[in-house]
Amino acid sequence: MEQLDPFWFVTIVTLLSGAGGTGVGGLVGALFRAESNRAISLLLAFAGGIMSAMVCFELIAEAVEAANSAIPYGVTLVIVAVVLGVAVVYGLNFAIDRHTKDEVPHSSAEEHPQTHDDIDELIHADHWAEHRKPGRSRAGLVMAGIVMAAAIALHNIPEGMTIGASFAISDDLLLGTGMTMAVLIGLHNVPEGMAVSVPLIGGGMGRVKAVLITAACGIPTLLGAWLGLWLGDIGPIGLAASLGFASGAMLYVVYGEIIPEAFLMYRSKLPAFAIILGILLGMAMIF
Repeated sequence: MEQLDPFWFVTIVTLLSGAGGTGVGGLVGALFRAESNRAISLLLAFAGGIMSAMVCFELIAEAVEAANSAIPYGVTLVIVAVVLGVAVVYGLNFAIDRHTKDEVPHSSAEEHPQTHDDIDELIHADHWAEHRKPGRSRAGLVMAGIVMAAAIALHNIPEGMTIGASFAISDDLLLGTGMTMAVLIGLHNVPEGMAVSVPLIGGGMGRVKAVLITAACGIPTLLGAWLGLWLGDIGPIGLAASLGFASGAMLYVVYGEIIPEAFLMYRSKLPAFAIILGILLGMAMIF
């Protein structure tokens, strides 16, 4: 049997990780419509620990090696790319948060933490649900839906870049770093999918339609994967820039969103141990 082209392999795997992960979460939310902050917190913390290990010990290390093989002091290029990745994702998140904050009473309260303490807030599903209330304009609801989709895309595009860039440095498509990152990101997308479908269904949308919309929210992951794969194939400088940017974006998502959210959702020492366990498992997977 002829081997599948690497581009199509990465495309299929990314779709399963992005749309499949959020779709499974949406299905779980549609069937059970229940959540456990403790379980979701520990799952996010564990995934954040593994992603931290993969980014720091694998992706950034590979980026520095690629940059140093092309230019002197290549680490400078990687540092700039990481900072740029952090800045772009933070800036876009800041713009969306600023637009939606005052429209959701819970988020605008003075005593409320600046960091999101619920997945609904992270992807602005609470903003969408607010516009579902009777008396709110339909135009506002459409705009809230666009904001929610954009917020999810902001997380999924750098996640996709991480998958694509990881496949670019993988010698083995099935067992390499790319597949590992795809599986981890897919698992991370499950609770996000739950958070999308539950308010949609609670607002009166049919379960099937809500699950389909939730799965569609994971499609932007594919755009990031294509970009990361393309940059990784144009030479060592492109590979270093792609890995560095994707690493910076993921570091912000992990340390600026996922881990603070995990601690705010479940105020305990357990998320810390879940992070440490995730880092150790990530190291074992790499080395």
